[in-house]
Amino acid sequence: MVGRRVFLSQGGLAAIGLSMVPGFLCRSLEAAEQGTRRKTLVVVFQRGGADGLNMVVPFGDKAYYDHRPTIAVPQPGRGTDAALDLDGFFGLHPALRPLAPLYKEGHLGIIHAVGSPDTGDRSHFAAQDIMESAAPGLKTVSTGWLNRFLQGEPDPHATPLRATSIGEALPKALRGSAPAVNIGRLDEFNLAGGSLYESMYSRESNALLTGAAHDMFAAMDLLKKVNPAKYQAAEGVNYGPPNDAFGQALRQIAQLIKADVGLQVAFIDVRGEWDTHQGQTLRMTPLLQSFGRGLAAFYRDLGTRMEDVVVLTMSEFGRTARENGNAGTDHGHANVMFAMGGPIKGAKVYGRWPGLAPEQLNEDRDLALTTDFRDVFAEVLVRHLQCKTTDKIFPRYPIAASRFIGMLGAEV
Repeated sequence: MVGRRVFLSQGGLAAIGLSMVPGFLCRSLEAAEQGTRRKTLVVVFQRGGADGLNMVVPFGDKAYYDHRPTIAVPQPGRGTDAALDLDGFFGLHPALRPLAPLYKEGHLGIIHAVGSPDTGDRSHFAAQDIMESAAPGLKTVSTGWLNRFLQGEPDPHATPLRATSIGEALPKALRGSAPAVNIGRLDEFNLAGGSLYESMYSRESNALLTGAAHDMFAAMDLLKKVNPAKYQAAEGVNYGPPNDAFGQALRQIAQLIKADVGLQVAFIDVRGEWDTHQGQTLRMTPLLQSFGRGLAAFYRDLGTRMEDVVVLTMSEFGRTARENGNAGTDHGHANVMFAMGGPIKGAKVYGRWPGLAPEQLNEDRDLALTTDFRDVFAEVLVRHLQCKTTDKIFPRYPIAASRFIGMLGAEV
């Protein structure tokens, strides 16, 4: 067994054990040919600390408008830039309009006042690390919660495409001893990957690797049958322009799901200027337009396949309840998460609303936490991916179904 891992940026592959490469390609092809379908979780991370209070607006809480005299989203019915009413108390930011039908159809649920009890002293990097390790207060945990799930649920029929991220590098959530792959672009997977592999093998002295090269390249040729460059989304589906990284990442995940290559866990980073310390309204609107358009396109593109898919979105922390002097907000505490998919009991904003009155705020500045993010993660793993035990996934945090919010089953 070869211990080191290979990162191929141009070929689009990262974090694949070398000794596994030929088998990975063959098993991926076999899965595609056999039409293997499985339950899939797609995790979306809005890096930068997105403002959940303006994404899902508590227009029924008067203190929201007291705290935000210039950047608050108007109440429903008060102009084209007003919130889209969800339940008489909460509303969607108008840039998220494509998600409103999914909510009303019962395929989109929202969790508010959710997050980590430890925000890492409001540091982006520390808070992101906590969310991806799912181990608040345990700085020695170096693996990700999704990888620990994979470790604890071995699958004899799995391909290394079982766990896939789309982006520049493998995220911490997928790092650990279980195989995971990062793909930059599917349409560069074969040709660029092949040339880089040939160069790598020509320099590699390990006989095991060079002996496996022929099989690997043969399998790569066969894998072209998936033909990602020719992929056509469902009629009428628009993921946005080619330079919309989020939309294109979702499009690639849709391709993998439709190709039946054994995808079980996918991860997408939504990078951008979510860290809105100034000029928040102008900066946030295009980000939310991409976010809402992409998620809605993904749902419509997969059609009946969404019966087997759950999409879960998150950010490392929310923003302050009060706007600052630069028409922005600063690093906060609790936030909002979206849960989308066929299995989701949508058309509901989950979680206990703590209120935004001064005496209700966390540290006199933030939305207070009422739902621990680990309980949301656990509900998805247990009730969607049929995870049998969560003990090692969430260290020192015993999971109890009584804390599940009920978005994937009866509330308890």
